[in-house]
Amino acid sequence: METLKTKPNEAKAQQELGDETFMSAADLRSYMTEMQMAKAMKSVDGMDRAEKARQDLIKRMAEPIDLTPERLKEILQPLKSKLKAAAERGQTELMVMRFPNALCTDKGRAINNSDPTWPETLTGRPRQAYELWRDQLRDAGFRLSALIIDWPGGLPGDVGFFLKWGDTKH
Repeated sequence: METLKTKPNEAKAQQELGDETFMSAADLRSYMTEMQMAKAMKSVDGMDRAEKARQDLIKRMAEPIDLTPERLKEILQPLKSKLKAAAERGQTELMVMRFPNALCTDKGRAINNSDPTWPETLTGRPRQAYELWRDQLRDAGFRLSALIIDWPGGLPGDVGFFLKWGDTKH
């Protein structure tokens, strides 16, 4: 077996020129740390963007919409199509709305605890959706339930509204 011999000046010149053909353990640890920091920065940037989008959504959904007859038709027509498609698949419930628990005055506590007064905690568009069910869909035989459907970090997160139809299970 032949030993590869390099001239001392060549090795020094390669290191000075930034040739990464050989990294010391310290260089490799430093590189790994820099890569992990870069990934963490991307992750933090992504989390910041996600939180901003969530705050924008909360702000938009906190503002009630003007429920003109035309707007109501725009809401009900796709809902009817989704309900029909769900029924054709043999389903007896459909999630019709998802929203952050920040749109509940108690951050979803009453919903999580099945408190019968949970509708009183709703604000903004979720409140309007509840009122739409109460005023128009309940008499048609639909039931509405609200559940915490997301548990980030073990804490209540998003709320889901589910329209149900068909026989109730006792």
